[in-house]
Parts: sequence; C-alpha cells; structure tokens
Amino acid sequence: MSHVAARVSATLIVCASLSATHIVLAQETIRIAGNFVPSHSSSIAIDQFEQDVELATEGQLDVQVFNNMQLGGAQENVSQVRAGTIMMTWVGMAYLTRTVPELEAVSVPFLFPSREVAYQVMDGPIGELFAEKLAEKGFELLGIMELGERQVTNNVRPIRKLADLQGLKIRLQPNETHLDTFRALGANPIAMDVREVYSALQQDVIDGQENPYNVILASRYPEVQKFLSNTGHFFDFIPVVANKKKFAALSPVLQEAIKTAMRNAVLAQRKAAAKADAQALAELQKQGMQYDALAPSEREAMRAAAADIVDEIRGRVGGDLLDRVIEKVQQAAGS
Repeated sequence: MSHVAARVSATLIVCASLSATHIVLAQETIRIAGNFVPSHSSSIAIDQFEQDVELATEGQLDVQVFNNMQLGGAQENVSQVRAGTIMMTWVGMAYLTRTVPELEAVSVPFLFPSREVAYQVMDGPIGELFAEKLAEKGFELLGIMELGERQVTNNVRPIRKLADLQGLKIRLQPNETHLDTFRALGANPIAMDVREVYSALQQDVIDGQENPYNVILASRYPEVQKFLSNTGHFFDFIPVVANKKKFAALSPVLQEAIKTAMRNAVLAQRKAAAKADAQALAELQKQGMQYDALAPSEREAMRAAAADIVDEIRGRVGGDLLDRVIEKVQQAAGS
C-alpha cells in the first residue's frame, strides 16, 4: 500500500470513529422509575412508552425503565425527579400532594361517580390547572393514568357498615385528605410508603390497607389479609411527571415524541385498568379473601360521616378550586 493510500485509509478510520462517537454522544438517556410491579397495567403502559419513544426517535432517546421500586420508594422517586437525578416517574397522586397541595382537590371522598367522569374532569381545564401548579414546582405533567377506586382490606373483621371501621389501623398514602377522611370514618389511619406495607401487615403492625383491587392482587396482599369490601372511598390517579428543566432541554422534536408516546400509553393503560380491576376482584376471592359488598345505604352513611372533610380541603387548596372541581364533576355526571 502506498503512503498516500495508507494516509487515506487512516483518515477514513478516524472519520468513522468520530462519526460513531458522535452518534453515541447524541443519544440521550431517560430514566423513568415507579413503584408498581411489572404486571401492573401502568408498568405495562410504560414499557409500551419506552418502545414507542425509541422507535419514533430512531434511537436518539434511550428510555430506561425501573419499576417495582428498583430506585427507591414512591416518595423517593418524586424527590429524585424534582432534583433531576432521574428524568421521570409514574406515581400515585398522593405522593405529589405534599409538594403541590392543589392536587388534593380531586381527593374529596366519594367525589367521582364513575371512572368516565373522572377522566373527563382530569382531561379538561382541571387537569390543565394541575399541570400549571406542577410546573411551578419543577415538574412537567405528561399524562394521568388510572390507579382506580380504592377499597379497604383488613384482618380483624368484615367491613359491612360504617361502625366496622372503628379503631382499625389502616395504612394510607401520605395525603392529608385521605388521612382526615379515615379519621372521620372512625379508623386509625397511618401514613406509610407502599414498600413497607406488606411487612407491616405480615407483622400485624397495621390491621389493613386500602387500594384498588388490581393493586391488592399484584402486591400479594391476599397472603396477609382476609377481609375485603367495596368501600370505593376515593378514585385515584397515577400522574406521569418529568423534571421540567431536563424536559425543556430536549429538542422540540424529541419532546413531541415523548408526549405522543405518553398519550398513547395513557389511553392503553386506562382501558387495561378497567378490565384488570374486574378480573382482580374475582381472583382475590379465588385466593381466599372474604368479599363483603356494602349496601348503598352504608356507602351513603360513610359519605355523610366524611362530609366535613370538604371544608378542610378548602382550607388547604382554596375554595375556588374545590368549587370548580365539584362543578366539573357535576357537569360531567350530567347532574
């Protein structure tokens, strides 16, 4: 090989190496963490999101998913996103309320008559307002998935009426409205991160907990809980949030790819969540849990017992916001 040819060959190798390095440097890694198990509908939706983003961006974005508390508990994930340690999290709304208390406006007990009404409210002006409040605290709201209607389980006695809740030590999320509601219902609520709940139930530190049917099943609570009732006291959500500064630093094309993929993931998750909830109730009974359906009159008694909570929420989130939420719920419900 001539000296000229050798120099040309060497130059091509260097250029190829620089080109490969450029491709690696151009790739952006996005880490998203959550506390839900891999089989939960939200985790499955996030897996879909990962695939869709990487396909749409032709590998410019490398999405790394950490479910099942791999990067810590729910509150830790929220703190990590706010600090920019990780890019995104999908998490129960309660874990964001201490940073953005306005979110409690949709935690009014027995507020939503159906999941369809809940979606309509959250996908409209109320959801837009929440996005603004989250942005003020450094979060970019990318979507709202369904956590679902929350139901009580315990190991002491069946819950068939309001009086059956008296004195029970029930684990709840760290949400002041949730805690105040169960105090009003006569229970002894205890705020606890989700990763501590199973062992606390197993060791009788607490009597029970409350979650949607599919979470109760996925968390293996039938192994440590006997009684289940359809209290349906709250309808809960799973916001997906990103660090606002990190998200803003992405190009508009990449931002849009993330938003589009998340919209599709949210729609798929909501559909799957409704189906999973019905299937989970049947499976919980199959695994040995005693299910006691509350009479409508008992649900109404619980609603009446928790009525004063509305005034407490007004003090934390503002009366105007709460009135807007209630108005939107009534409009969506056609009442």
